[in-house]
Amino acid sequence: MKYRQLGSSQLQVSEISLGSWLTYGLGVQADKARACLDAAFDAGINFIDTANIYGRGAAESFLGEALAGHPRDSYVLATKLYFPMTETDRGLSRGQIEKQLDASLKRLRTDYVDLYQCHRYDEDTPLEETMEALSAAVRSGKTRYIGFSEWPAERIEAAVAMPNVERFVSSQPQYSLLWRKPEEAVIPVCEANGISQIVWSPLGQGVLTGKYSPDVPPPRDSRAASDQMGTFMDRLLKPQVLEAVQRLKPLAQEAGLSLAQFSLAWVLKQPNVASAIVGASRPEQVHENAAASGAVVDPELFAQAERLVAAALGESG
Repeated sequence: MKYRQLGSSQLQVSEISLGSWLTYGLGVQADKARACLDAAFDAGINFIDTANIYGRGAAESFLGEALAGHPRDSYVLATKLYFPMTETDRGLSRGQIEKQLDASLKRLRTDYVDLYQCHRYDEDTPLEETMEALSAAVRSGKTRYIGFSEWPAERIEAAVAMPNVERFVSSQPQYSLLWRKPEEAVIPVCEANGISQIVWSPLGQGVLTGKYSPDVPPPRDSRAASDQMGTFMDRLLKPQVLEAVQRLKPLAQEAGLSLAQFSLAWVLKQPNVASAIVGASRPEQVHENAAASGAVVDPELFAQAERLVAAALGESG
């Protein structure tokens, strides 16, 4: 496992990190989830990402119990807030940041998190209030660093320009061969301001593993068939996209990698990416994904992959 510095922080995070959306505490049985966590540590993964909204606290509670046997300085722990936890508890106000951080720490059974992230931008709270509250959280020792997920570039710039507040060190966007939008504005702004990307959905919700065929409905137990995903994956499940993904398999084979490893290695070739978050329901998935770290791939293979995907996405509008 290779490690990269997270933005301007002093944190060294594994290139592959373990996420807990739709899995731990709710979608995956506790013993299997614990086996995945053990596999992550075995593979050298030191970065664990969660959020208060995952299972309405269930993912944090699972991790709090499962991590209890590991020295606190042996892993980097990140969580988030923003989405509604109750009918009245949502957003990034000062009161919510204080309340939700304390609740997360209690569930996670720790005195601090290494990274506290704004899960989305809050249009209903002044940015100054959010930044002042996050800064207070850092100065209190309850979080070491702060980050954000899916913020627009202009809001990132506004936060960076604000005086007397703590600086963001991380951005958590969706980013993959199938979704390159962060390259347009977010990554350039972050590169200029000491902010690294921790990317979610680097495998396109599993599409970039090649397990979905253009000719066969998705398996009933797959994420693509999950009611929780709603229409989120519709764009990725169009026949021309799935056909293009199948055409990526020979490129991955030429690189000596599985398609999942090839797709993760593509994400990691971006210097501003510190880590790619993967989900897993089985330990073998963790080990396969972890093996993408440090993979050396001929740039021409990546260029061919980009052309295949771009053509498919263009055809699908």
